[in-house]
Amino acid sequence: MRGSPLASVIESSGYSECLDRLAATGGQTRPLSTYRLQLNSGFRLQQARQLVPYLERLGITHLYSSPLLKARAGSLHGYDITDHDQLNSEVGTLDDFRALAAELKSRGMGLVLDIVPNHVAVAENNPWWRDVLENGRASEFANYFDIDWNPLKSELRDKLLLPILGDQYGEELEQGRIELTYDEEQAGFVAVYYDTRLPIDPGTIPLILNQTMRYAPSLGHDEPALAFRALITEFGNLPPHCTTDPELAQQRRDLIPQLRHRLRDLLRSHVSLRRYTGEAIARSNGEQGNSRSFDSLHRLLDAQVYRLAHWRVSAEEINYRRFFDVNDLVGLRMENPRVFAATHKLIRHFLAEGLVNGLRVDHPDGLLNPHQYFTRLQMLYAAAHCAGPVARPPLAENGIEAEFQDIFGQQEWLRQKPPLYVVVEKILEPGEELAREWMVDGTVGYDFTNLANGIFIDPRGEKPLTNFYQRFTGEGDPPAEIIYNSKKLIMTTALPSEVNVLTRLLEEICSTDRRARDFTRNSLHSVTQELIACFPVYRSYIDERGNVSERDRSIINLAAARAKRRNEGLPGAVFDFVRDILLLKEPKGASPDAHRQRLQFALKFQQLTGPAMAKGLEDTTCYSYNRFIACNEVGGSPQKFGTTPDEFHQANLSREEYWPNAMLTTSTHDTKRSEDVRARLDVISEMPRAWSTQARRWRQINRIRKNTLGDGRNVPDANEEYLLYQTLAGVLPFALLHPMREIAGTALHEDFVRRIQDYMHKAVHEAKRNLSWVNTNPEYVEALRNFVARILHRTPRHGAQFWDSLVEFTSLVAHFGAINSVAQTLLKITAPGLPDIYQGNEIWDFSLVDPDNRRPVDFSVRRGLLDQLLENSQSGDLPEICAELLQSYADGRIKLWTTFRALSLRREHPELFRRGQYVPLDVSGSKKIHLFAFARIHEAADEVAVVAVPRLTYTLMNGALAAPLGEVWEDTELQLPRSAPAHFVDAFTGKILQADARRALSGRELFASFPVALLIGR
Repeated sequence: MRGSPLASVIESSGYSECLDRLAATGGQTRPLSTYRLQLNSGFRLQQARQLVPYLERLGITHLYSSPLLKARAGSLHGYDITDHDQLNSEVGTLDDFRALAAELKSRGMGLVLDIVPNHVAVAENNPWWRDVLENGRASEFANYFDIDWNPLKSELRDKLLLPILGDQYGEELEQGRIELTYDEEQAGFVAVYYDTRLPIDPGTIPLILNQTMRYAPSLGHDEPALAFRALITEFGNLPPHCTTDPELAQQRRDLIPQLRHRLRDLLRSHVSLRRYTGEAIARSNGEQGNSRSFDSLHRLLDAQVYRLAHWRVSAEEINYRRFFDVNDLVGLRMENPRVFAATHKLIRHFLAEGLVNGLRVDHPDGLLNPHQYFTRLQMLYAAAHCAGPVARPPLAENGIEAEFQDIFGQQEWLRQKPPLYVVVEKILEPGEELAREWMVDGTVGYDFTNLANGIFIDPRGEKPLTNFYQRFTGEGDPPAEIIYNSKKLIMTTALPSEVNVLTRLLEEICSTDRRARDFTRNSLHSVTQELIACFPVYRSYIDERGNVSERDRSIINLAAARAKRRNEGLPGAVFDFVRDILLLKEPKGASPDAHRQRLQFALKFQQLTGPAMAKGLEDTTCYSYNRFIACNEVGGSPQKFGTTPDEFHQANLSREEYWPNAMLTTSTHDTKRSEDVRARLDVISEMPRAWSTQARRWRQINRIRKNTLGDGRNVPDANEEYLLYQTLAGVLPFALLHPMREIAGTALHEDFVRRIQDYMHKAVHEAKRNLSWVNTNPEYVEALRNFVARILHRTPRHGAQFWDSLVEFTSLVAHFGAINSVAQTLLKITAPGLPDIYQGNEIWDFSLVDPDNRRPVDFSVRRGLLDQLLENSQSGDLPEICAELLQSYADGRIKLWTTFRALSLRREHPELFRRGQYVPLDVSGSKKIHLFAFARIHEAADEVAVVAVPRLTYTLMNGALAAPLGEVWEDTELQLPRSAPAHFVDAFTGKILQADARRALSGRELFASFPVALLIGR
């Protein structure tokens, strides 16, 4: 690593003076806008660098990158990190990264990097994990991972369950699928299962090599043979992998490399020893058909740190914390300061060199103490800024200079304005607020995603759409009930091991409390499940010191009250008991051990409520409750049908006050549907009767195309069919809005069919109704894929009746959906916060959940379109450009124009959009519900911007396929603040607008020639 370009001031003025200067400058400049890129082997750092000039022209100030640290081979997303000390070679070299950063810096731009502190990949190229598999509790990394070394099953004590087998252990063993081999490069024995290579504990090598002496000719008594025998004995005398004695563990770690290299040298030098070892390996691997021949290999595997198991065992017996229920992502103990130190060295280098200007933190709810982690991140940045890329001893355990850490804690300004830009992937439930004590700039914007989308949902459509959904599908349960049941299902099928751990902790607490010792295990287990199922948010944030905030107290009390109300058959005293433990209420005279037990339960409990909510709501309910799928989004709720204008204004005002630099997003790599799909689906809320008629007709057309399985089920079922019809209407691209005779057989059409088949395959598995990832059904899957193919192709018997009907209907909703998309784009770019654009979404992008939304983006098309717009705009005839864009809106340039002009204005007036006051504007007139508007006012700079967008335009236009312009607005007026100027320039059309004497602007003038307005005061 080269040194920091930032001049170190430690020698001349010390840490305090450096922090004072950091306070004066405010730390890293906050982005004005970001553009998210997914980097992998198919899109590398060099390609990202080539994209920078385009992003600059678009108006972007910061590139926002997916994780770049070394990940599992072939990773398409980077969230499966294997080594925090290396850049991912599949995306490029460190020089490539520096070149990208230099290119950005030369243009006044920066980079925000996605980091993953919660978990790492279970992979062979993860050196920490491999060391734990080899050395168990004696590994120096054993405490880096969230492993329960004393689980419920006694045979797993000091072991690690590895649920990687495709069948039962005994079957896989005796079929010869688990093989022992010697890895000369690693100088160790490994167990190989397909592509998985697992290290053999060196202390168990005698089980391999000694057993051969009973069958093979004597090794003899020459010097190599004697040395070989002695070495086997030394391996056998190693301290055991289960030792927790620090001295013995260190002794083991010191001896193993020496012994392994001696063994490798002997094997390289002597053919007889190599032959002997080969025979030992062959004998261990057994003979297929001879069950007893596998006894040796079984004994060897049984002596390892890990216990191999069928993958289905994981849900009930796994003893390490996972990312949700993903077995190959293991949780890190980031609360351990040594883990923070070990995982952030490279990040410190990036910050010190100025390669990275901000961080996005993935899945903070997995951390034991997010608040502590964010504080450490800010300290890390300040230390990197003041002391350079390499920490200078003496160091605190977290790897930061001890003296600096002490001074940092005395800087009050840091709590008000953290020096490093940090946003967090925190999912907020409707009405929930981000913890203000966190040293971050806000969330990554899923809360905004749902608020902004909700503006375009007509609340009057809720009742008729709900009634029709129930009639069409037979689904009668309200969404709250489905969420509750889905969370319980997840705890039963995917997370039972985690619930069992909590139950055992409760049993231990009860055993020392005479008022609770009669509570049965079953009642404790049931109450724990019920509390989690009724938890109203993702998690609480009790810390290791036992601090319980009023927010957490309120949430826990609410969950307990709901759970008791739902379960009158369970003893209320048990609910009260567990609630009080979560609130850390202790009986008088409780011992320190009793306090620690209660605190441990509370901390573990809150790490489980998040996965239960995510899997129960996002990954189950959002696929099974399909009343109106535009609401089924990350950070949203199927229960909430839209956003009122007042709600949206209040959310913007709150963000302006508390989180002015929070990220605002409408599409991400994780959204269930892209922003354009949701915007189009929103139109259905305005036309429930027309939609109902259409859906009934489609069901009738397609009834004969369904398959009936042997058990009598029709595929798809009514709920899946209803999801499919909404999906098709939302995602059908403009290029396919043509009769079947014009597009049949084209690559675009066939690709679309495959995408829908793949999406429905994922959706029905996630819904967990007819099948799941654990219990799939090939016959059902095949029938579903066939149904999709049949309805989306012409058939000799039925022609293309469904397709042509789908195109006719989708052409209608697509028209008004496009207006929604353009309006939503403008809201995102101008509301308090900073806008993020997901790769490719500057023009139309009709994509679904991953992997569909992570397909390669054709940036050459987007570059060409922007260059054309720039060239045309230089002529100055903006009204003509706008008219042409409206005429050809299907090509997506209207969205690109809106994005480009709004981002450019934002860059020209940075303080107006960073610090400008948000002022909701009143609307009057007969069409007032169709106009949403606000102003941004920066009095110090005498700057004013007015933002106005239409909403519910299908209703406004009575379904007429025309833009909502001019006279359609009748007497509708927008009232400006009295302090506003009288003259404005429209950023899109270039026209000058003049307010009347009452400081009012008419809707007819606002939207005379373009469907959205961004006015800058003159």
